[in-house]
Amino acid sequence: RGRAMHMLRSLGMGRHRLAALAAGAVATASAVAVASKSPQCRTITLDDTAAAAIAKSITASLDAEVSTSLEPFSTEDILEELSKRLTQKELSAKMNTAFVFAKPHANTPAVLDVIKAKFAEKGIKVLKEGVVTGEEIDTNGYIDQHYYAIAEKSTLTTGKNLPVNAEKFKDVFDEDWSTVVAEGRAFNALEFKNKFAAFSPPGALDKAWDATSVKDKTRVKLGGGFYCGQITVEGVKYYTFNAFFMTMRGKFTAPGTSIHYYVVEYDPATLSWEDFRGKVLGPTDPKDAPPDALRGIIAKDWQKLGLKAPCNGGDNAVHASASPFEGLAERTNWLKVSIAEDPFGKALLAAGIPEATIKKWSSDPQVKYDAETQKETGKAKGSIFDALEDLDYQACLDKCVAISNA
Repeated sequence: RGRAMHMLRSLGMGRHRLAALAAGAVATASAVAVASKSPQCRTITLDDTAAAAIAKSITASLDAEVSTSLEPFSTEDILEELSKRLTQKELSAKMNTAFVFAKPHANTPAVLDVIKAKFAEKGIKVLKEGVVTGEEIDTNGYIDQHYYAIAEKSTLTTGKNLPVNAEKFKDVFDEDWSTVVAEGRAFNALEFKNKFAAFSPPGALDKAWDATSVKDKTRVKLGGGFYCGQITVEGVKYYTFNAFFMTMRGKFTAPGTSIHYYVVEYDPATLSWEDFRGKVLGPTDPKDAPPDALRGIIAKDWQKLGLKAPCNGGDNAVHASASPFEGLAERTNWLKVSIAEDPFGKALLAAGIPEATIKKWSSDPQVKYDAETQKETGKAKGSIFDALEDLDYQACLDKCVAISNA
């Protein structure tokens, strides 16, 4: 009875109706269990006789006060409404929920109108929207967490503590990594910019980074999204990492800038996550986007929409989550929503995935893949984000469970 009351209360019913329906549900469950001779019986198929018995059982549970308050509703009406609400609740729990934002360079009133119109056209519901300023983004490190794989090497982990492949480093730069660290010549991009005043002005570090190259052996790729560049200052060779990220970061954190975000929800039965990204938003590079996709529209009409420069692969107007899991990670980052409060977070916890695992995955670590993902990718391990990309709610949840058990 306690479980029945809890379930019905979640549907928004009053105390008297709760008591009546819960009592009826208990009486019916008892009768079915006896009839089936199985106390564990959970799924039944009802014929007309059984349905009538349930109606009678619930009717018997209604006291005079409740019966009066429910008139002119029949027991059949109540059952139908209960079934409808249960179905709606189940469906809503499996909706795709994404985090979308207009990037600073495209955060204009006209662009926001285009975004809202496209959402309405595609049946995408806006659950919440708001603004995050550049100052807030800088202070709270939102963009650093958002682009964690790159930012970790650029701003979050000190240069001397980065996992540099010493052999590859020596092959390119002809000196030992341990010596560089001991002599204090390794800095992440933020440390480098703060240490040398000459590289503090906007664009100064970018220019120095762009002057490095693999061909000249002044730059090396140490791993996915992990680059080291050699920059000489007053005759001394220093090393910095992922300095290109500072330009990207600056576009989000400059005074006077902001993003306009949307938490959106849509039905995977009518719009897949793949189409949401590919057809509603459009590919990363706007020139490849369908003309009626958001990135295609904004790239074509950028002047009319109030942008100061044309769109490109980096300044592509709009961002959206790549999967339900990334949507969760982005909401916990940008909006500080707890995992237990988030719809997809709740589902992951209910499926038995520990909160600590979910938090770890939110930074896109390399994980051991389950057998199916290994077969699909040809890899034993890889990016958790890559494994979940473009999956709808249920498929993403199932894949998360499979990988957590791998």
